[in-house]
Amino acid sequence: MHAGSLLAALGSFLQARAQGALWRLRIDDIDPPRAVSGSVGAIQVSLETHGLRFDGDIQYQSDHAHRYDQALKTLDELGDLFHCSCTRAMLDATGSCQNDCASKNFTTTEPTSIRVKVPQNTVITLNDTFLGRQNWHLGQQLSNFVVRRRDGLYAYQLAAALDDVAPLATQVIRGRDLLDSTPRQIFLQRRLALPSPEYGHLPVLKDQYGAKLSKQQGASALDNKHPAKNLRSALRDLGQPPPPSELTDSESVLEWSRSRWDPLRVPR
Repeated sequence: MHAGSLLAALGSFLQARAQGALWRLRIDDIDPPRAVSGSVGAIQVSLETHGLRFDGDIQYQSDHAHRYDQALKTLDELGDLFHCSCTRAMLDATGSCQNDCASKNFTTTEPTSIRVKVPQNTVITLNDTFLGRQNWHLGQQLSNFVVRRRDGLYAYQLAAALDDVAPLATQVIRGRDLLDSTPRQIFLQRRLALPSPEYGHLPVLKDQYGAKLSKQQGASALDNKHPAKNLRSALRDLGQPPPPSELTDSESVLEWSRSRWDPLRVPR
């Protein structure tokens, strides 16, 4: 974990605890080539060191293949899917297939992605916990998107859409870099006749060059030796009032902040 992932974890933790709700941890591990050995254990250590204790067992997306397969079958029966052989360079600026792949008959040996078609008149409206009402003219922005990749792995949009409506899930709180994924996931949920949770998107921390802090960009790992200091920094970025200086441990900082958590203070 780095400072950006702590901000997302803290914001979702306080949002849950302030409502007396459960806080669940899901590991999005549907992309084995990008998996880093020991990363899940390191995440747990950082969360616990900072007093962010999740409820129940960790959920792993890699355990949900049956769920994704059934969804693809349902979407196919609805006539929503088509195979696409386009490379990334062949797609338009939105990432949509603009060729006639939908009318082609591919052999079973050809590597293809599977895409879902988005009708042009599709509009997705959501009431974001932190950003307020959001209107997305999804059908005008992209005509299709990937739900299964060319390498046979499930796409993030499909996996997240299904896991976001898992039993007991009422809110999904995450970084604002995923805001444009949410309309696609709600679209899939509607096509599959699934209820959508409430979504909330928190600010994203950036480096000195304006790029989002991320593992891929070499963001520094959290210093677990100073959890209270890290929490104070994240609270500041979330627009929350600073805890009193005499609170020097993570547990007291969290408890003080939980009772004063205000979603309306989160920067838009």
